[in-house]
Amino acid sequence: MNTDLKANLGNVKTQIQQLSSRYNRPLGEVKLLAVSKTFPAERIREVYGLGQRAFGENYVDEALVKINTLSDLDIEWHYIGPVQSNKTRKIAENFHWLHSLASEKHARRLSSQRPAEMPPLNVCIQVNVSHESSKSGINDQEVNALASIVQDLPGLCLRGIMGIPAMTSNIEQQRQAFSSLAQVYRQLRTTYENVDTLSMGMTGDMEAAIAEGSTMLRIGTAIFGARKTKQATG
Repeated sequence: MNTDLKANLGNVKTQIQQLSSRYNRPLGEVKLLAVSKTFPAERIREVYGLGQRAFGENYVDEALVKINTLSDLDIEWHYIGPVQSNKTRKIAENFHWLHSLASEKHARRLSSQRPAEMPPLNVCIQVNVSHESSKSGINDQEVNALASIVQDLPGLCLRGIMGIPAMTSNIEQQRQAFSSLAQVYRQLRTTYENVDTLSMGMTGDMEAAIAEGSTMLRIGTAIFGARKTKQATG
């Protein structure tokens, strides 16, 4: 067992508990998604052995190797990267969750490609809260229309929204962006009773996300350590 992984995961869980208490969040309301992209299957197996069950991946083909390697474990796999049309079938057939839906076209493809013997794919709509051209997602005015489409597709289950605000170390700016996402989420909840997930917050903005109502944090670096390849976004 990698002692760093054990300590890191323990520290993250302690932080979540402490911040939840500080911001009057019910214990257990903020769930942890361990972002394992670029890390090997054996690291995921170790973190699984520490009790973590939900893991997030950004790259479909990389993830499929891990899903196959770790098929003996009851891992809940979340796809959190941008959706490409030529990858929708692989996402539909292999993941339990998708956090980054941003188009009707992809919604319809994913629904039709979801195997009938599997439960509907849990879906979060990605909102480009900071209106950055480098990030995927739709603007908040488009959420209701896409949500209505997703709700009617048999292969999908609408669960909420996801967002990745512009990077900043200023906690007040972080909170402002997360507050905007939380407002969209609350509006969606008034319409759809199955909506229960606000996927926002990563290693560098965990406190602001919890303060503004996140129900699922996507944490990679604080658990697995710094990534040696590809830009870290978890």
